[in-house]
Amino acid sequence: MGSAPAQIPTSFGHELRACLRCRLVKTYDQFRESGCENCPFFKMDEDNERVVDCTTPNFNGIISVMDPTRSWAARWLRIGRFVPGCYTLAVSEALPEDLQNLCEEVHVQYVPPKRV
Repeated sequence: MGSAPAQIPTSFGHELRACLRCRLVKTYDQFRESGCENCPFFKMDEDNERVVDCTTPNFNGIISVMDPTRSWAARWLRIGRFVPGCYTLAVSEALPEDLQNLCEEVHVQYVPPKRV
């Protein structure tokens, strides 16, 4: 995969958040500064409120993926087409309906969490 890797979280404390669509994990400040590398259409770097709407601090586990196309774990977690980076195993919230509609408009798949 020729895409550049996502930013690695600069700390692993309470400030970590996960993208509700792709489950990429970064700090709030990193999402605010550069958005989500897998979901640029959310434009988190342009709107600080969008970071809160598109991400959650409530998630379970973290996995670091260096080569998503060759990782069986990335395929199993359905993140094999995303950029290399740190991802959560599961989020516990669904993406707000207006943002689900945005995903549909830009023809990007959104799979809600199994348990909401």
